[in-house]
Amino acid sequence: MLGYSLVGTRDLERARRFFDRVLGEVGMSRLHDAERMTYWGSGFTNGAIGACQPFDGEAATAGNGTMLAIVAPSRMAVDAAHGAALALGGSDEGKPGVRGGEGDGAFYCAYFRDPDGNKFSVFRIGRE
Repeated sequence: MLGYSLVGTRDLERARRFFDRVLGEVGMSRLHDAERMTYWGSGFTNGAIGACQPFDGEAATAGNGTMLAIVAPSRMAVDAAHGAALALGGSDEGKPGVRGGEGDGAFYCAYFRDPDGNKFSVFRIGRE
């Protein structure tokens, strides 16, 4: 099971505002704040996502091919998180919708990048 994942940021306060709203749309809230990082989730035993300023002092960069995927409680939450990401300076990488066809196992998702260029997917499996 995944414990937590981190993405780098050049501006921690901007990242905090961005993820407070975006991750709040899928039921996640701040778990921990520190000088150089913040974590969001529903508890560290359920997996968490963090944003941090790199410890080596170098500029934060987005990984090529790297993406974090976040489970949403509903399709509406997928839509809301994607909309919040774009409203807060994120960029669209794939509008909300079904990928691969409808059915009981339908994969409903949206893709976006945060203001630092890190790529995320928010998804829901099922019809609702």
